[in-house]
Amino acid sequence: MKYLCVGLFLLSFLAPAASFAEPLRDDHPLIGEWKLTLPGGACEEIYRIHKDGTMRVSSAEEESESVFRISDRFSANGYFRWDDKVVKSNGKKDCTGEATPVGDEATNYIFLDPSWKMFLLCSEEKLTHCIGPFIKIKGL
Repeated sequence: MKYLCVGLFLLSFLAPAASFAEPLRDDHPLIGEWKLTLPGGACEEIYRIHKDGTMRVSSAEEESESVFRISDRFSANGYFRWDDKVVKSNGKKDCTGEATPVGDEATNYIFLDPSWKMFLLCSEEKLTHCIGPFIKIKGL
């Protein structure tokens, strides 16, 4: 009984994260491995976006994992909505010099190049509030 209680207790923490993730359709253009190189090549971030609604990010010394929801199609303005929640992190500093805390949630918008080989990550549906380009380095 003690193990059942501990298991249910742990499950109560994992269930919200699991319900946050939404699988992507097999041909979703954002599935794959993407690289952002900061100006001057000072730092690189690698985003590994998986079909199952999970993502791994490498940024400087930080390694993190997230669950996400990405819209199936782009909006009338041409952006995919991306809701992301960090569920695991090694606590080390990323390219900004900060560590992303577990539980951090963000909503961003992705403007995908028509070639499906580059995207900009934007804080709103405007090209004036973006970082990138993220370059696709391989499919997953």
